Amino acid sequence: MTGAAPLPLVERIDRLLPQTQCGQCGYAGCRPYAEALARGEADIDRCPPGGDPGARALAHLLDVPAKPFDRARGEWLPVVPLALIVEADCIGCTKCIQACPVDAIIGGSKLMHTVIEPLCTGCGLCVPACPVDCIEMIGSLSR
Repeated sequence: MTGAAPLPLVERIDRLLPQTQCGQCGYAGCRPYAEALARGEADIDRCPPGGDPGARALAHLLDVPAKPFDRARGEWLPVVPLALIVEADCIGCTKCIQACPVDAIIGGSKLMHTVIEPLCTGCGLCVPACPVDCIEMIGSLSR
């Protein structure tokens, strides 16, 4: 009986990352960061959403010395943030939809938009994209 083939290294790395797609690591998302780690072109300390536990998990997988995540890249939050659109203030510009890397915001042009909560990763990229400041990041689930 043959077992399943082991997952490629890049896939194992990607599964350890938080999948926020926030870009704080300097890459366009979690997968590109995982690919750079697998090639040895990136360090394990670049992911604020993963925090110190994520950096330790990457160090263990890659068999390199553990170190804390780079605080200059951002803050680790013990609570996963969630975007909330203040409906009364939304002008329907669609800039938040364009900024969301995981398609968690829906709505039409000149209509109110809303966040699909289970899809929101809390990256916060929608906040600076909003010209009327109608998006707030609120606490959601504990990590």
